[in-house]
Amino acid sequence: MAKTSIFAALPFTNFEFPSLFRVKNSSIISFSETHFLRQSISTAIVRSPTKRGIVSVSCSSVTDEASSEELQVRTLTWKWKGYSIRYQCAGTSGPALVLVHGFGANSDHWRKNTPILGKTHRVYSIDLIGYGYSDKPNPREFGGEPFYTFETWGEQLNDFCLDVVKDEAFFICNSIGGLVGLQAAVSKPEICRGLMLINISLRMLHIKKQPFIGRPFIKSFQNLLRNTPVGKLFFKSIAKPETVKSILCQCYHDSSQVTDELVEAILRPGLEPGAVDVFLEFICYSGGPLPEDLLPLVKCPVLIAWGEKDPWEPIELGRAYSNFDAVEDFVVLPDAGHCPQDEKPEMVNPLIESFVARH
Repeated sequence: MAKTSIFAALPFTNFEFPSLFRVKNSSIISFSETHFLRQSISTAIVRSPTKRGIVSVSCSSVTDEASSEELQVRTLTWKWKGYSIRYQCAGTSGPALVLVHGFGANSDHWRKNTPILGKTHRVYSIDLIGYGYSDKPNPREFGGEPFYTFETWGEQLNDFCLDVVKDEAFFICNSIGGLVGLQAAVSKPEICRGLMLINISLRMLHIKKQPFIGRPFIKSFQNLLRNTPVGKLFFKSIAKPETVKSILCQCYHDSSQVTDELVEAILRPGLEPGAVDVFLEFICYSGGPLPEDLLPLVKCPVLIAWGEKDPWEPIELGRAYSNFDAVEDFVVLPDAGHCPQDEKPEMVNPLIESFVARH
């Protein structure tokens, strides 16, 4: 059985926490073996079937002199419900792509994708409210009702398409961002043309996936973090360059890709006022939808890509999602960890392009 820490999210939170706080995984997903891919992707991608029928992706020379000439990325602000939302964009023609980051990250996590994809697409990478350089309203201001939920972010994503993109779009999502994309696609199916889910979070710490006997412990621990000084002390202990780098080195298979630039991109907005409250609110969010709740409701085509070396979201469990009707392909990304779009952009960028071209 796969191992997970008490915080299953993106860089800030998923790391080896003391064993006292670990909860044994209890997956409720039980699907049959996954299927072969039904469509070819791109001449730049070499496919080889694995023993279990999954497709593995490797790249022949997908970068050349032309592709190395990146477009300038613009950074802009959008007002949503009175809040300031940062987004970045590149490209002026072609299908619209909206890139959605995972927990603890922001639109800078797509810095190796936005300028490349912008040559042939209209590309937008957005900071979800509460993250990056978007506003971070205090969750306690909403009368006890949860604010930082997939419903909130899904609504933000759809409104962004209506107000800024002004068109339907493909949602390209990593980790927790995959739940955001799924929620948006289910809420307003007329907006989403297609979904690419890159190492979507399995939400292994969701309350439904925990043994019944352990659920009271989880609730108590969440209350401890949210309602006592312990939570802020915990946040302070990990919001340091050396700790963030250590966490990133866990989820990136190739630790050489964990540069000072990446650490700064993740850490700096996490030190802004309000970030600690958002952080604590979300790691105490063990309800809401699961991927297996939303996938049966999706009407658009779905491509799932998975870094085979992901230590947080085991590929053996991720394969099960390929059996949903909306899922066209399940693509294995060799030697990639939890964030292949940043670790292996030479694989992910052409995969995105080919998925969009088919639809």
